[in-house]
Amino acid sequence: MPPAAKKGAAKAAPAADDLAARFRSAAAAAKQTKKRPDNATLLKLYSYYKQATEGDVTGARPGAFDFVGGAKFDAWSKLKGMTAADAMTNYVKQVERLNRD
Repeated sequence: MPPAAKKGAAKAAPAADDLAARFRSAAAAAKQTKKRPDNATLLKLYSYYKQATEGDVTGARPGAFDFVGGAKFDAWSKLKGMTAADAMTNYVKQVERLNRD
């Protein structure tokens, strides 16, 4: 690997570590909001968290009478193909908005 490429790889690792730390911090902060977020915000948080930690949704959509499970599945499946880093970034931004309001 050329020396310039090694430098770039070394810089990427701390940024990823910083993002992971901010994500963990945001996950803890999300549980301690002043007021309960609305359902749409909760679904966004859920889907970003799942995409960041597990990747694309797998398995079958829950049955028609499992309204909550179906909503969660649908929200998560909309993020198919999003990278874990993008999902973490969006999750952190969403939690920051929640705690700012």
